[in-house]
Amino acid sequence: MLAAPCYVFSDAHLGAASAQQERGVVAFLRSLPGRAGSLLINGDLFDFWFEWRRVEPRGHFRTLSALAELRESGVSILYIGGNHDCWGGDVLTRDVGVDFQLGAWSGSLGGWRAYVEHGDGLREREDRAYRRLRAVLRNRWAIRAFRWMHPDWSIPLAAGSSDVSRVHGARDGGAGLQRIAMDRLAMDRGTELVVFGHSHVPALVRAPGGGVYANPGAWMDSPTYLVVRPERVELRRWRNNVSAEGDLLDFIDRGTQEPSALP
Repeated sequence: MLAAPCYVFSDAHLGAASAQQERGVVAFLRSLPGRAGSLLINGDLFDFWFEWRRVEPRGHFRTLSALAELRESGVSILYIGGNHDCWGGDVLTRDVGVDFQLGAWSGSLGGWRAYVEHGDGLREREDRAYRRLRAVLRNRWAIRAFRWMHPDWSIPLAAGSSDVSRVHGARDGGAGLQRIAMDRLAMDRGTELVVFGHSHVPALVRAPGGGVYANPGAWMDSPTYLVVRPERVELRRWRNNVSAEGDLLDFIDRGTQEPSALP
């Protein structure tokens, strides 16, 4: 269970994002104690993440520290691995204290019956080649072989691949993932909320049957995030040192009305 209010963000791509963007993530995380009931990181927090037995990628100390401090304050953290950071391990789970998972997650999210995935590989036709590649990259023998490479060689190699993946991402404006979310909500009336990331397109859409599709967008592009409360889902934009809650961009109440877009 992810307690309310649940804050949700994804696709920060730290390592490829600017230093200013990473400072924004850290400030955001440090603003959550006392306000958040839980935090969901829906994939691609890092542009590349891999854990060797005694080595981790350099450059994320402040972010990992902020996550550990947030967890120690009593806020539960669920981290769904994305296509750029699916190789999480003991550093994230044991040292930082997050619940790191791959694949889909279902449960109570901010008081809503929710289904969550990062969103990579879900489109049937467009993502066919990627699904074949993903099966190789997540194979335990491939992971073991990569671990044997020296980090000074393997990290630049992986970073180059990450750049290509990020540039050649979804070109459908998020329509494919929205369609998949709508189909799931139509088929499973027990699900009230579907949350994806990956497309880099923020979305807050009510399905014809009353469920809600939400996507926080990409923090790397614009620091947007979701706040899920029992009575409504909000899309907000973080403004460091200006507003603790950020700017409210859109929301959907739990009732039946359409979302209310704000200026």
